[in-house]
Amino acid sequence: MDDAVRARDAAREALDDIEPDRLREVLFDRLDETSMTPGALTILSARALKPGVDADADGLAERAAGVQLIYEGLRLTRTLTHEEPWLTADGEDIDGDMDVLAADVLVSRGFYVLARTNAAKRAVEVVRSFGRDQTLRQEQDDAETLDRNLEADIFTLAVVAGTTAVGGDAPPALLEYAAELARECDADGALPPAAAAFSDATTERIASLSVASATDDRVPSSATDR
Repeated sequence: MDDAVRARDAAREALDDIEPDRLREVLFDRLDETSMTPGALTILSARALKPGVDADADGLAERAAGVQLIYEGLRLTRTLTHEEPWLTADGEDIDGDMDVLAADVLVSRGFYVLARTNAAKRAVEVVRSFGRDQTLRQEQDDAETLDRNLEADIFTLAVVAGTTAVGGDAPPALLEYAAELARECDADGALPPAAAAFSDATTERIASLSVASATDDRVPSSATDR
């Protein structure tokens, strides 16, 4: 089973108790259609430090799911903020209302999954940064850069969630690399499939940055220094 499949299955499991059924179906449909790159990066980051790690052990697959759910919820929120699909000609938009609810559930459940991990604080920072960026987006003529900060922040969350799952650390140099990696992956405005996003060199780079900076205990407030 590859990392993308593991991340998707774990994310679906995390949402399996959501009701009503219609909402759960909407959530599952989004997971089936989206790139699992953030979740896969979480597992890859753990494997970079502990090559033989079992993705289903130590809560690693769950962490991947938490990262993926937060990303998908914020990505949906970003879309809704831009398109504002609130009303139809008759003044109603059931699909729009469902999407708003879905976005909230995705982020909330992602937080729940990561709440008792070393990635919890970073998850909060990601959501706060997203809120600031979307506010600034309405005031500044730099929409593309501000929008793409989400992917950079999510990738930093992924490496934190992955490395700490196996007792490692995500020092500043690794967080900076993760942010750069996100911008490269998101060059066309959308994340590629997980299988096409990372190479063996990515794993090696994550491992080397974690080891090289292991004595540097500084933790920046934002990986992108905004």
